[in-house]
Amino acid sequence: MLRSEHRGNHQTPCPRSAAPKGTAVPILRSPSIKEPRIYSIAWASLYPLYVAKAERKGRTKEEVDQILRWLTGYRQKQLETKIAQRADLRTFFADAPAMNPLRTKIEGLVCGVRVETVVDPLMREIRRLDKLIDELARGKPLDRILRS
Repeated sequence: MLRSEHRGNHQTPCPRSAAPKGTAVPILRSPSIKEPRIYSIAWASLYPLYVAKAERKGRTKEEVDQILRWLTGYRQKQLETKIAQRADLRTFFADAPAMNPLRTKIEGLVCGVRVETVVDPLMREIRRLDKLIDELARGKPLDRILRS
């Protein structure tokens, strides 16, 4: 139920409105709702976009790769293999050798959505990566981006 529904003379409150402000509220999905298309996008098609965004702002491909290695635990050769395999984003994150535990410190807005409140675990990881690349493109020092 997304909003209060009138049933007779009483209202059934919306579960979202009952949650304290700033907390994540799980969204129950029916089987008919499809998952986001981004999950099936090939990593090989997304990676060059991240690199191009960084390079437009004077940053380097090596810095993008360093962020990816820090976040996922992949070695450089493994990153290149994932590109060659045309793995989708779901597979890219699922096969990550060791997601960095400091990634939970990544907070803030990406496209108007608070990263820390995203309920879906895969979408949260995608948003975290977006946030790191945004910080790189804005000129933030790499040691601060990597939460060291």
